[in-house]
Amino acid sequence: MKISRREFVEMSLASAAGLCAGGYATSTVAAEASTSLPEEDGYKLWLRYAPPGDAAKACRQTVQQIRVEGTSATSGIIRGELHSATSAMLGGNVPLNEKDLVGGTVVVGTPGNSALIRDFNWASAWGGVGDEGFIIRSTRIENKSVTVIAANTDIGALYGSFHFLRLMQTGQAIDKLDLAEHPALQLRLMNHWDNPGGTIERGYAGRSLWQWNELPGKISPRYADYARACASLGINGAVINNVNADSHILAADNLRKVAALADGWRPYGVRVYVSANFAAPVRVGGLKTADPLDKGVADWWKAKADEIYGLIPDFGGFLVKANSEGQPGPKTYGRTHADGANVLADALAPHNGKVMWRAFVYDDDIDPDRAKRAYIEFTKLDGKFRPNVVIQVKNGAIDFQPREPFHPLFGALKQTPVIAEIQATQEYLGQAKHLVYLGTMWKEFLDSDTHAKGSGSTVAKVLAGKIQPSHLTGMVSVANPGLDTNWCGHHFSQSNWYAFGRLAWNPELSAEKIAEEWTRLTFTNDDKAVAVLRNLMMGSRETFVNYTMPLGLHHLIGGDHYAPQPWNDRAPRADWTATYYHKAAADGIGFDRTKRGDHAVEQYFPPVCEMFDDITQCPEKYLLWFHRCAWDYQMKSGKILWDALCAKYQAGAKEVAVMQTAWQSLAGKIDARRHKEVADRLAIQAADAATWRDQILEYFGRFSKRAVPRSS
Repeated sequence: MKISRREFVEMSLASAAGLCAGGYATSTVAAEASTSLPEEDGYKLWLRYAPPGDAAKACRQTVQQIRVEGTSATSGIIRGELHSATSAMLGGNVPLNEKDLVGGTVVVGTPGNSALIRDFNWASAWGGVGDEGFIIRSTRIENKSVTVIAANTDIGALYGSFHFLRLMQTGQAIDKLDLAEHPALQLRLMNHWDNPGGTIERGYAGRSLWQWNELPGKISPRYADYARACASLGINGAVINNVNADSHILAADNLRKVAALADGWRPYGVRVYVSANFAAPVRVGGLKTADPLDKGVADWWKAKADEIYGLIPDFGGFLVKANSEGQPGPKTYGRTHADGANVLADALAPHNGKVMWRAFVYDDDIDPDRAKRAYIEFTKLDGKFRPNVVIQVKNGAIDFQPREPFHPLFGALKQTPVIAEIQATQEYLGQAKHLVYLGTMWKEFLDSDTHAKGSGSTVAKVLAGKIQPSHLTGMVSVANPGLDTNWCGHHFSQSNWYAFGRLAWNPELSAEKIAEEWTRLTFTNDDKAVAVLRNLMMGSRETFVNYTMPLGLHHLIGGDHYAPQPWNDRAPRADWTATYYHKAAADGIGFDRTKRGDHAVEQYFPPVCEMFDDITQCPEKYLLWFHRCAWDYQMKSGKILWDALCAKYQAGAKEVAVMQTAWQSLAGKIDARRHKEVADRLAIQAADAATWRDQILEYFGRFSKRAVPRSS
């Protein structure tokens, strides 16, 4: 559901009033109530398994015992998860019984390990759910009412079990289930930017999860907890190291450490991938060159792949950042990105490994506009990559900005698989100090119509291979959880890990549904509190855009990617400055990417091209991305651009105050520890929003020569 700014404010305040008619955080009633809830630290994420309120009684009738077929490690995980989760939610021991069948038994298994499931005539369903999907049905066996969670594989059964528990946790009816699910995308991966020394690039939740100096001998229990959290969402892989890769990740001693992680994650269906440095043949192998067309280099990569698969039989493959931001790559040797990707792909192909080659390249000799460069490079190479290469493309053409139009490469590559790269770690969106739910941002991206094959060719359908048929599909997220107790720094940053997993499984899910699910799993099933939290989350990204970079503005920051620095005009390269993008001057502001400007709009299919090109049709949220406008340009509201810009910044700062009020109203509904920790972060956010508003408008006011209108 899309809500306006005004609706968000009104809904939040109304919900707050309903929760605390006599006041909010400072009320005696709220203060007393807050002490009655046990404090939580956020470690359990969305897997708290709190009693589901009024739904618990009905659940007890349906879940009387657990029967999990099979003897594999994954079957053991399912058995333990269902037993502990249902016992916690239902307030008493739910027994495991794999011999006797009684009414209210939850049966889990596959046709390969369960005669009960094999006997069902579900042949048509088995093919539909594939290797990772599942079926959940309320049925009768031996004239007893049971719930069957069935799949073709143990991993599918694990995903089905987590889905069943999610239904229970969120208070949904489970007595008449008949559903079948399977993932829309094949590769659903976490991308970690962790370094061997324990630091995390763009990490805001402490040091690296991976205790590199202790592996492989010592295995932290947190590794399994991480894999469990991923599996609960259907995330099936993790790239464990920074894309700015240390080449020695491929050294023999480090590969044994990678193998230790892989061994622990395998029962959860989480495969290990690594970021490979293109210069590894030189830096690790001692060769004189990393030229991808050199036979010695090809042989080195093949031998390295054989070594890896000898340790990790289900190794996923390599992620590569090449010839980008100082990283080595094939262009160093006069070769193309296809040449570079293919030498690695040939090495991995005998083992069914994949190469994910990042399209985040922006050499300034390609085009003066950074936003155009990746499209130009990769469209020329379409069809020249090996079948096991996928091009990993960021959601927008610049760099995870608070708002960008979708990258024009989506739909443009017809013979090369493309997967999307999104970012949960909030590098440009408040860095775990600001509450920003990104489900709405990603849905805006996924629902964007590329018109690659006419109307309805959404990015989501492109990724799923429904527009240009593709044998490889996927979506990945730069997530960067760390050693902070709550994993993500900000309690609400957990929602972005959760939202990524749910959208990678099913890009058609609504941001609102995901927000409500996460809220009920993480905080409470109280309907009034859920309404407050859902509304707060649904408006939070738009609020952030308003007080930082509205109306298509982008990159108004410095090297920390956090604080406002619109005056930033000095950096090692022009496209790392802010002035390169906003181009503010006395005559106006904005980057002209129209047909009369640098022609960037022409990288989009018609009629998207025409919409962005025509200033009267271009959505105003992208106005200054595509158009350079005079300060007195008249907006659709009737305001001139300067006044509209001021109004956005003023509204954003006000909306953070509304978020604070909404959160304070939940005192007594949220445990005291988490309530205070979020309140403290919201105080930082409010101060930062005011700083953004004041410094941005003061700076741009120097060019507009106009006063800031009084806020309404």
